[in-house]
Amino acid sequence: MVQQKVEICGVNTAKLPLLKQQEKEALFVRIKDGDIEAREEFIKGNLRLVLSVIKRFSSSNENVDDLFQIGCMGLMKAIDNFDITLNVKFSTYAVPMIQGEIRRFLRDNSTIRVSRSIKDTAYKAIYTKEAMMKNNFKEPTIAEIAKEVGVSKEEIVYALDAIQNPMSLYEPVYTEGGDTLYVMDQISDKKNKEEKWVEHLSLNEAMKQLNKREYEIISLRFFEGKTQMEVAEMIGISQAQVSRLEKNALHSMRRFLL
Repeated sequence: MVQQKVEICGVNTAKLPLLKQQEKEALFVRIKDGDIEAREEFIKGNLRLVLSVIKRFSSSNENVDDLFQIGCMGLMKAIDNFDITLNVKFSTYAVPMIQGEIRRFLRDNSTIRVSRSIKDTAYKAIYTKEAMMKNNFKEPTIAEIAKEVGVSKEEIVYALDAIQNPMSLYEPVYTEGGDTLYVMDQISDKKNKEEKWVEHLSLNEAMKQLNKREYEIISLRFFEGKTQMEVAEMIGISQAQVSRLEKNALHSMRRFLL
């Protein structure tokens, strides 16, 4: 277990420093000015945050040292991308970054075995599709490919899906102004409607604490299942602004609900 191991990657976790909020703010000012020593001190002062995150992955059977190193990479990315002008605690911003880095590591190192026959079917389908496009000057349907290969449509779809690389919902798509857009931000949520939220949280009261724009964004994102890009187009602002306002609104709601 992580909590039973005192030394990880040569670091005595029992003696890790803990920075106060004022110290963090002062160090970040120096970091933004390119102070390398301040960056190192800030990293050391937040290694406890990495430890708290990797405890959640104790059931993964991965080496604790490896998880700690990957978590530190996520911490450094969070430091490099954090916007101190936002009204958000660094830990609130860093935890998803650290988790995402660890999840990508676990995903990329997991062994997903696809049988040779399925691979052969997939490659035949790909080659057949290319040949048919060259001959007919149009993209063939799955049914046409299946008929040419001599298997069912279902087998073609299954085989092609099996050879695709899995993608984490926390895979970053791009970063703009310190706000990272993840795969999950581009996925519409058709099931997680208001009824399920209200069953667990007193959201109505929490949402009353938001301003008009924040209220609109939260409603579109979590009650209507819109992506950040869709919300940005609907209300006429950038995706980065939507992301920033959404984070601020959720932070305010969490404080109210705690």
